[in-house]
Amino acid sequence: MGRLVGVDLARALAVFGMYVVHIGPPLSATDGVGSWVRYMADGHSSVLFATLAGFSLMLLAGRREPKTGLAGRQAKARIAIRAVVLLALGTAMAMEYGGVIILGFYGVYFLLALPLVRLRARTLAIIAAALALVTPQLSFALSSLLTESVQQSINAYDPLHRLSDVGVLDLLFTGFYPTITWISFVIAGMALARLDLSQAAVQWRLAGLGAALTVAAYGMSLLLAGKDALDSLAEGGPSSGSSGPISGSSGSMTLDGGSFEPQASMLLTAGPHSGTTFDIIGVAILVIVGATAAMDRLPRLRRLAKPVIAVGTMSLTAYVGHFVVQSMLSGAGPSSTQQSWIPVLMYILGAIVFAAIWSRFFRRGPLEYLLNAATKPAKHIR
Repeated sequence: MGRLVGVDLARALAVFGMYVVHIGPPLSATDGVGSWVRYMADGHSSVLFATLAGFSLMLLAGRREPKTGLAGRQAKARIAIRAVVLLALGTAMAMEYGGVIILGFYGVYFLLALPLVRLRARTLAIIAAALALVTPQLSFALSSLLTESVQQSINAYDPLHRLSDVGVLDLLFTGFYPTITWISFVIAGMALARLDLSQAAVQWRLAGLGAALTVAAYGMSLLLAGKDALDSLAEGGPSSGSSGPISGSSGSMTLDGGSFEPQASMLLTAGPHSGTTFDIIGVAILVIVGATAAMDRLPRLRRLAKPVIAVGTMSLTAYVGHFVVQSMLSGAGPSSTQQSWIPVLMYILGAIVFAAIWSRFFRRGPLEYLLNAATKPAKHIR
């Protein structure tokens, strides 16, 4: 089938968004275009990553038509192996850089989504919508059960938590990207992968859907919660330190550096990392469809964007690499303490140059090659 160039471009944009959040100046230190770039990157890039994770899962399982028989069993084995490797890599990185690492959560997403890989686009979309409607409220309800003492009791027996402070509870319920609320993004990405994105009619319908979801989410939240709730998120609410109604080590949310107990009114807010039904997937859909349409219809732009697209083909390497390089340069993981845009621009330029040069000689990025090699045993499945 060849590569889906628009999806690779979307992956690159998600990587750059992560760079902006981890290395760029905080929203409070920006204005004008910088504020817009920072706001769009904060949280939206993570949602885009999660949506693209679902898309990638279907590339392994059979994008338009699910693989069946021996090929289907081998594809599921490859996905399971990737999930375990990502969980292990995410845990190892969390030991050094903390719970902001998304890779371990990826591994859980893949494992839980594995039973759904043979479903059609419509069924997947219905499941994603149903989960988006139900799981934020369920997550909030669990906050009364997962008290600090309960969490400490469970974490005491959790080897993952002892290793990295990111244990099973964090991965499923209380971490930066809790599976309970983020799995809907992954399944939505799986539904997108089942569609023929090369058809203009499909592109227009998805663009309309993405725009409608974005407007509806912000509009309904503004109507129900008021402007103050949106402003608090934009100024660095849950996106700065949590990802859902019960995120945080003590079952509380974070706002402007302080903790507070989750309130039911927070379920009405919209914005990045709000962890609510109004959390914005429409932006991710617009980016994926827009990138696909641009690459299909603008061949000159496609040629110019080739170095950026190369970053998308090795997004795992680019993601892990920026943590490692930042650690080597400053002795600490990426953090949004810079007051200048120059460091993040240098990281973006460095990723583009590295990917462009590497892709001239190798088919896969360094970590992509190792991840693919790890799945080779799946070929022996019968």
